[in-house]
This record gives sequence, C-alpha cells and structure tokens, in this order.
Amino acid sequence: MNDKSLISAAFVYDYDGTLAKGNIQEASFLPELGIERSEFWDEVKKRTKDEDGNEILTYMQLMLKKARAGSQPVDRDFLRLHGNTSELFPGLADGGWFERVNKFAEERGITLKHYIVSSGIKEMIEGSPISKYFEHIFASKFSYGDDGRAQWPAAVIDYTAKTQCLFRINKGIDNSWDSRAINKFMPEKDRPVPFERMVFFGDGDTDIPSMKMLTMNGGASIAVYEEDEKSREKVHSLISDGRVEFTAVADYSENSQLDIAAKGILGRIARKNGYLPK
Repeated sequence: MNDKSLISAAFVYDYDGTLAKGNIQEASFLPELGIERSEFWDEVKKRTKDEDGNEILTYMQLMLKKARAGSQPVDRDFLRLHGNTSELFPGLADGGWFERVNKFAEERGITLKHYIVSSGIKEMIEGSPISKYFEHIFASKFSYGDDGRAQWPAAVIDYTAKTQCLFRINKGIDNSWDSRAINKFMPEKDRPVPFERMVFFGDGDTDIPSMKMLTMNGGASIAVYEEDEKSREKVHSLISDGRVEFTAVADYSENSQLDIAAKGILGRIARKNGYLPK
C-alpha cells in the first residue's frame, strides 16, 4: 500500500502501571538507596500536603535529596540504567505488541505511531528496552548542571499537562517547550493526528482527564489493570463514571483481551475512514 494513502493514528500510553508494574523508581532506584517503597511515597504525600505543593515536583525533588544523602550522583546514565530494570507486562519485552498492532493497522490503511505520556521520569523510561518503539516520550524530566548531574525538574507532567500532551500529538509537536505552537490556531483538517484516531492506555488517577478528554472528542480510552481487587475496583469506577469505553488486564500478548480490544478500535477507525474489509 502506498504510504501516501495511509491515515495516521496514535496509541498513547502511560508508563507506570500501564506498560510496567508499579512505579519505575521502585524496581531498583529506591532499593539501591535502601529506601522502602511505602516509606518514600508516604513522605512524598506528607510533604506535598504540608507544603501545599505539586506531588510530581515533590517526588522528583525527594529522589535527588535521598540520592545525595546516600552520596549517589544522579545523572542521565544512572537513571537510564535503573529504567532498564522495570518489569514490563506480558507481551511487551520482545516488541511483539508493537510490531503486531503496527502490521494490523497498516493492513487497514493506517500508519500507527506510539507515544508515552507519563508522570514518571523520562530518562528512566528511555532506559526501558521498549523505548525505541515510541515516536516521542512526554514525561517528567530533570535539568542538569555542567557536571552532568541532575539538579532540578525541567519538566513536570501532571494531570493537566497530560491533556496538553495530547494536543501536542494532535498538532504534531514533538516537544514540551514550544508554547507558541501549542497555542497557535490550526484547522482541524491540518492536524496530523485527529483526536478521534487516538487511543489512550492508562491505569491511574493522573490518566483520568486524558481518558475523559479523548472519549468526549471521539477517541478511545482503555483502562488496563492488574488482577487484584484494588485494581479492579478502580476500573469499575472509571467505567461507571464514563471515563473509559474499554477495560482489559495488562497483558499485551497476542489474542489477549487487550490485544483484541486494541485491534477492534483500529478496525473501527479504519471503517470510519473508508476501509472496507476484504
């Protein structure tokens, strides 16, 4: 099929709890510093409340503070190394999911691109073995001094920033800094990826505004969950509140519930844009 005849679509993913188990810091970063997971996040929540602050900024600052207290320099390589240890959900590590859905999409006249929109640390996500499959990673990240060490957050992706990232994808803006481009008027027909051809995969509270926004604008959202009672209760709430259309266990293997749902949405996009199955 001629590439010029293909329409564009995007799969947009959260990372922590959506593509990998837990928060990315918990796999090896916190254990190497001798910090208990619950102890770290309890302190984050307490500081955020006491200082009436932003929880994402607070956890990023606390990561650096704990590392300095342990005489551990934090640079990009250190963060990427620990990002490589995150435990990916089934079907992802070998890239099979991405290759399979890309092929399925192309056969139906769609060029499918993949994006990350996450409150996690960009440098750690870049260390993941699946980072090469993403067109762009929108995530929280640090600024660095002349010595290459992390100094302070340079970008923070929270609830509202996630929805802005969807607009950046919609308008073809692959960066976090260009406020002029994001605010400039662009006719709907000129936008590279219309909202109705986006699918958001998420699991947590920070994903809810993005899920709702896409659902309201003709796109689709899939809430993924682990097979435990807490995760199931959260998904039940997302469905009852009208935030998502689809739910599935976090298993990206072929013929899994998630695989079937994602392909079904791609098929729907194809039909709406004139594809007729043979």
